[in-house]
This record gives sequence, structure tokens and C-alpha cells, in this order.
Amino acid sequence: MKVSFFSTIVACLCCLAACKPAAKTTVPTGDNSMTSLDWNGIYYGVLPCADCEGIETLIQLNNDKTYTIKTKYQGKSGDIITSTGSFTWNKEGSKITLDKQQPGIYLVGENKLVHLDKDGKTISGSLAEKYILQKQMPGISEKYWKLTELYGKPVSLAPGMKKEPHMILHTAENKVNVMGGCNNYMGAYDLKPNNQIRFGKLAGTLMACPDMEVEAQFMKALSEADNYSLIDDKLTLNKARMAPLARFEAVYLR
Repeated sequence: MKVSFFSTIVACLCCLAACKPAAKTTVPTGDNSMTSLDWNGIYYGVLPCADCEGIETLIQLNNDKTYTIKTKYQGKSGDIITSTGSFTWNKEGSKITLDKQQPGIYLVGENKLVHLDKDGKTISGSLAEKYILQKQMPGISEKYWKLTELYGKPVSLAPGMKKEPHMILHTAENKVNVMGGCNNYMGAYDLKPNNQIRFGKLAGTLMACPDMEVEAQFMKALSEADNYSLIDDKLTLNKARMAPLARFEAVYLR
């Protein structure tokens, strides 16, 4: 059986076409923010504002790709605006977009979120650093701890108190700042393994207020505490294995 030269060429071309590998779809591989960073957690910062002192912003990212965002417009209102929703990653795994937010686009970096413009680009200029939200690291230091309970009794802002009772444990030199409700106190604290804590003698102002009971009990609890427990944003000061002396909750927007 004779086969023409033309037929042979056509058959060869068809065979080559059939053997040609299919075009590959590009899929991002390797490390990126989505796969290599511990991105879930709480981020906090004060974003620039055109008609206020700044937008105090807290964003909590959860492993199930849901979020909570809280904002407060400094100098305009004490109201805290809370919104929840879900977020999506871009195909490169470097940015997230929060639904229900405008623009709601953030670059995810090592322990930070960078607020981007509506086109998903980094905001430049003298205010560039103001668009960064820092991740709040685990631990008890550098947080505003609002006092919520003393010796089993709830604590609230009583008439005559200047400010709500709270404390901030600073990392630098292990210094502590305490607001008792009427007076400010400063001193030192010492952390040891197994959640042991000790507060040194605190020096404070000498203002007199109508109600000093909470402040007195607060100072007593600090002097007696020898250990603490921490669950999420709830802190408890304890003495040995007795009932808790004081309970606190972390406050980011205030």
C-alpha cells in the first residue's frame, strides 16, 4: 500500500500536536504571608484621619478567615464602632481584603498589617508609618489592664473617681503604672518562671477622693499577689492557690 509524502507529513504533525504538553496553570508556591506567618491575632494602631486626631483601630484576624474590627475617632466621639465579617487572600498570599470595609485592603507582614489604598498599593509620604497596625504579642506587658473585679466583687467607675482603675506593666526596667481610681502610682514588678509575679513598693500621688475603698483594696491586692493566670485577654492576680485577688481585662480602644 502506497502512502503519499504529503500524507506522511500530516500524520507526523498530528502526532506532534497530540504529544505536546498541555499549558500549565501558574499556582503560587513556596513561602508567603498566608502560609509561613502566624498571622492570626490582634493588630492595633492609630490611622491618620482627615478631620479628627486619628482613627484608633483594632483588627482581630481568626484562623477561620473571619475578622472583627473596632474603630474610634479620637477627638470626635467616645463611641467604639464594631464590625465583623470575613476576609480573603489575594492569589499571591500577601494581602487580605476585609469584606464590608472600604477599601479594607491590608498587606500582611511579620507581626504587622499595612493599610493600603483603594488600589491595593502602599501609601507613601511622611505619614506612611502611621498606616501600620502592630500585632499585639502574647503576655501581660505593654497592655492596658482594666480592673474588673476585686476580692470577688465587680469593680465599676464609682462617683468621685477620676479615672477607671487600671495598670500597665512596661517591659523597660519592669516598671508598672497604676491608676487606683483617684491617685497614680509607679513602681516595679518582677516576673519569674511558672507565672510568678511580685510588685514592689508603689509610690503615688496624695489626692483625696470621696470614694477611696476600691483604690485601697487595689493596692492591697497588688501587695499580696504572688502569681498570675492569663487566658486570652483576661488576667488574674492570685495569692498561692487562694481565690483570685483581682481580675482584669485588656482594653485596646479607650
